[in-house]
Formats: sequence, C-alpha cells, structure tokens
Amino acid sequence: MQDIVKAVILGVVEGLTEFLPISSTGHLILINQWIAFDSRFTYMFNIVIQLGAILSVILYFRRKLNPFAGHLTKAERINIVDLWKKTVVAFMPATVMALLFGDAIEKHLFNPLVVSMALLFGGIFLLYLENRNAGGRIKTLGELNYPTALMIGVVQCLAMIPGTSRSAATIIGAMMLGASRTVAAEFSFFLAIPTMIGASMYALLKGGTHLTSDQWMTLAVGFIVSFLVAWLVIAGFMSFIRKHSFKPFAFYRMLLGSFILTYFFIR
Repeated sequence: MQDIVKAVILGVVEGLTEFLPISSTGHLILINQWIAFDSRFTYMFNIVIQLGAILSVILYFRRKLNPFAGHLTKAERINIVDLWKKTVVAFMPATVMALLFGDAIEKHLFNPLVVSMALLFGGIFLLYLENRNAGGRIKTLGELNYPTALMIGVVQCLAMIPGTSRSAATIIGAMMLGASRTVAAEFSFFLAIPTMIGASMYALLKGGTHLTSDQWMTLAVGFIVSFLVAWLVIAGFMSFIRKHSFKPFAFYRMLLGSFILTYFFIR
C-alpha cells in the first residue's frame, strides 16, 4: 500500500510537470530524495509513467494527429502526414544522443545539484527569450519547415541534462528559430510522442522482465494518475499561452533552482 501511495504522488508530479517548461524529470529527481522505490525501479518508474502523460497528448490532439479520420480533406491529410514527418526528423538527434551518451548522463548528472543549476539557467534564458520575442514569424505548424524541425530536435538534446526540461528545450528552440508561442508549444507536444515512447520502451527493455507483480501494479497506478493529471494540464496550458507569456514558468524555475542551490549550500 505504501508503494501505491508513492505511485499516486509521483504520478501527480509527472502529470503536472511533463508538458510545462519546468522539467518533470528534475521534479521527480527532487521528490525522489524523500519518496522513492529501490534505485533501479525508481529510474524505470519515472520513465515509464511518462507514457501515461504522452497518451493524454495523443487523445487531446487526436484530430491533428490522425491522417485517417473520415472527416478530413485530402489537403488536411497531407498536412498531418507532413507534420509526422517533421516530428520524426526532429526526433532523430535525441535518439542518437541517447544511444551514445544516455547511460553516462544517467550515471553522472541525475542529482539535485545538476537539476537546480539547469532549472536556474533555463529560467534565466527563457525569460531573456520572452523579453526579446516579437511574436514569431512562424504562425502555423504548416509553416514549420524541415530544417527548422531538425534544429528544434538538436536543441531538444539539451533536455538530456535533468532539470533542463524537454518541453522547455523544444519550446525555446522553436521560439529561437522564429515560431510563435502556440506553434512552439504544439510542436513540443507532438515531438514528445516518439521521444517519450522511445525512452519508456528502452527502460522497459532494460528492466521490465525483472519486475514483480507488485511493481507492475505500482507502474499501472502511476501511469493512470499521470494520464489523468496531464490531460487536465494540457488543456489549461494551451489556453494559458494563447493569452500569456512563458514568464511565470521562467520565474518559477529561477526561484526553485535558487532555493535548491541555497539548500545544498547551507546543509
């Protein structure tokens, strides 16, 4: 029962933070200082419950992601297929980086100090970008070309540093390359689908066959909670950024990063 309670708490944290530019992995690493399973299962749990969050993206954006829906025109089908192609192109740099450096990064960088530094500097850069952003020249996903998609994927690789935030990296990358806030956020959601599914499948292949029935149940609870919370967060986030900037998230990152650094300094 204790593990189920932990799964619920961690599932809520994942669902709340996965698609906001504040780093879900960073928050989970911090929460894991007090709430965690054994080290091997904790890592896999943190990765796999992201599948619950990504399922919420697929359902929320299903009309923009399914080229086989019956109500679509031929032009709309072509646009959706084109979006998937751009997403795959953007996904490739992170795949290469994960295969080459994933284990080393997990070993050396998954700690609260790295998370706090990444939160702090990521917040500063996000605030700087918002202050200089003029709205973006790329107003729709259709205007996003393949070279730009690839460069967004390259920037996404920074998210391998825990605390950076995958969504923050892709949103910042897209805005740096001329995308509006809404386009940057939506493409970040779409790019999350292959990225997070790939990471979760890799984690399962590494440790899934060694799980007990209780651990599978714990994973299922975390998955479901993450899905439900993330679905609510996506709807709220998309509504928020149509009217507001990312500055509140930048300030939150800087405050949290500064607090954690201070805590480690005086501890």
